[in-house]
Order: sequence, then structure tokens, then C-alpha cells
Amino acid sequence: MFTQDELKKYAETLWWGLATARTKPYETGDLILLRYDLEALPLAEAMYDLLVEKGLCPIVRANPSPKMDLSFYGKGTDEQLKAIAPGDREFTGNLNGLISLIAPSSLTHLKDVDSGRIGMAAVARKFMREIMDAREQTGDFGWTLCIYPTKAMAEAAGMSLDDFKQQVVKACYLDQENPPAKWASVFEDAQKVKAWLNGLGIRSLHIKSEHTDLTVVPGEQPGQWLGVSGHNIPSFEIFLSPDHRHTRGVYYADQPSYRSGNFVEGVRLSFNDEGVAVDVQAKQGEDFVKKQLQMDPGAARIGEFSLTDRRFSQISEFMANTLFDENFGGDYGNCHIAVGASYADTFAGDQSTLDTAKKNELGFNSSALHWDLVNTEPKTVTATLEDGSEVVIYENGEFKNE
Repeated sequence: MFTQDELKKYAETLWWGLATARTKPYETGDLILLRYDLEALPLAEAMYDLLVEKGLCPIVRANPSPKMDLSFYGKGTDEQLKAIAPGDREFTGNLNGLISLIAPSSLTHLKDVDSGRIGMAAVARKFMREIMDAREQTGDFGWTLCIYPTKAMAEAAGMSLDDFKQQVVKACYLDQENPPAKWASVFEDAQKVKAWLNGLGIRSLHIKSEHTDLTVVPGEQPGQWLGVSGHNIPSFEIFLSPDHRHTRGVYYADQPSYRSGNFVEGVRLSFNDEGVAVDVQAKQGEDFVKKQLQMDPGAARIGEFSLTDRRFSQISEFMANTLFDENFGGDYGNCHIAVGASYADTFAGDQSTLDTAKKNELGFNSSALHWDLVNTEPKTVTATLEDGSEVVIYENGEFKNE
């Protein structure tokens, strides 16, 4: 699949992402969880070798195969679905980093499994993400992830495996002599956009396209724009966590997606004045979407709003994978919302003060779900500022800071 040189570049790029995503530098002996799907073994081996060279302690965990997933979700009792292995809480609480290598051998093997069972398992393990979030807030944890091309993903995207791989190479700058240096340059460009957005004093945002008419509110302190932080490779999005209580209007995702073995297309969500998606429609997979949004009280609310500038993103094709599709560049860039959990690191104040009570007070959404739904239509995003004036911040796929 990849040459040894490409694997080395990919591993070095992931290290750039992991180091950039954490606010404190890594130290010798730090524990890094290297979690991977089986088909990503060549990249896992290259990443393991690099981590050892850096003086870190990689801990290897292979994800379950599709057959294992089917056994677990299809045959497991409620008790088995919710069971947590002894030591998992302590293990998670001592990790310093996480690298996830996504390489699914199947995208549809869970399509006949009740999505409620998948949600039950996710809710039972929500505490692990909360532990990692809390450690990230103190600078003791960082994470990044990427995909490794597989036949299943290529077929779902309507490409040959080689064409799919070339999209990955182009999007991650693996065809350049020094990919981390290129990512550092993109990081600096994104910093300028974020500084501009964060300095505007935005009261609310209005997103308008052919099928979307949505208002989101940054809130008092959840309103810090982040992005190109190293968390995802590739990632070109610039996002915030809105105050979920004030979302209203209609959002339409024209880009399809795969989730938990289900193909979903044409999702249309209507939010009431309390920020809840009360009308849920989809051209395909509607029942699945409705069940996902019933996973827990926060699943039908927004946790993220994001914009991608077409000048940043090299992604020009549907890739049947959220990591790439939420960063789609194309002709008009994209916006996406995530229903479910928000990102605590968008808090503009002292991260160490952000406990559960304060998150609730400020309108951060809490859920076991985090599902990105992407709109690639031509759109205008207009910000209403604190003084009541309006300014277009994004149009035809580009930020308007220049």
C-alpha cells in the first residue's frame, strides 16, 4: 500500500499532530496508547518505532474485527455491553497520549444490529472520554488520529484502492519532502483566521444555503474558535462549541455518511427555540438517525459548529469517512455541525475551572454521541456582533478575513 518512505512520513506527521495537540511537551516515559484497526498494521509498526525512538512508552491495542463487533453487539447481553474491564478507569487516567489509526475492513457489518445496543455500549464507556477530556484540559493528555486506506472505504467512496490512497497522500501532504513543515505552515495560516474570528465579538451566527437556514450562538465563553490543532490528520476545519440551548432553525446535510454500519443521506434537522432537534428527516436511514438522536438527552442538540476553507483543504472527493469528509474542500468548502458532545477545549477561560457544573452553566453539550453532519452547498455565514452590526465571515467556501 504505502512505501516505507511514505509510512515514515505518515508517522512523522502523526507525531507532529500529537505533539501539537498537547499544551505541555511530552517527556521520556510518557504512556501513549496506539490503537489501530488490523489493516493499519504497517502504519502501526512505523508509528511504534518512532515512539520508541522518542523515548515514549507505546501501549498497543488492536480494535475488534468486524466479526468480533457482530458477536459483541449482536449476541452480547445488556450486562456484557455495559461491562467495563477492571483497571480501565485507572489505565485511562494515566495515559499521556492517544493515536488512533482507522482502517475499517467493513463499513456495513453492523447495519442489521439495533443501534440502541451500540448506543448502550457507548454510554457505558462515556466516562473514558470524560477522563481524557479532563486530562487534556490540564495539558497532561493529547490525541490524534488518521485513516489507513482499505478496500471497504475505497468501494464505499466509489474509487479504486490506489485512487483512494492517492487522495490520502495528497490531503496529508505525504507527497512533500517534509510533511510536518507543511502542516506547521497551514497551522500558522489557520492561527490568523482564528485570531480574527475570536476578536470579532460574535453574538450569533446565521448560516444560509439552499437547504439550510440555521442560527447558532457561541455563548459567553464556549465561543473560542479552534482548529488545525493536530488532533486530526488531516484537519482544516475551524470550529467552536455553541451554547446548545440557543440553536434554532433548519440544518441540512447534503453529504452522505456511514455510521455504525448504516448509510445515511439527506439528513434534515429542525431545531426549536430550546435548541432541540424536534423534526428529524433523512432521504435514507431516517429511522437510524432518529435512534441516534435518542441515545441520551444531549444527542438531539448541537455540540459543534465548523467551517472549512477550500484554500486550506486538499480534499476534493467524498471519502466515506468522517475524518476526511468533515474537512472537504471542493468548490465551496463545507460547514458541519456535530449533534452530541461538545469540545471542552473551546472554553476561553481557565480550563482548570471547567467542571461539570460550569459546563452546564455555559451551555456545553454533554452526550455519548458526537456525529458530524456535513453541508457542502454554496453558503453565506453572517455574524451578528456585540454592537448589533453584521459582518459576513464566510462565503463561497472562503473566510473573509482578507
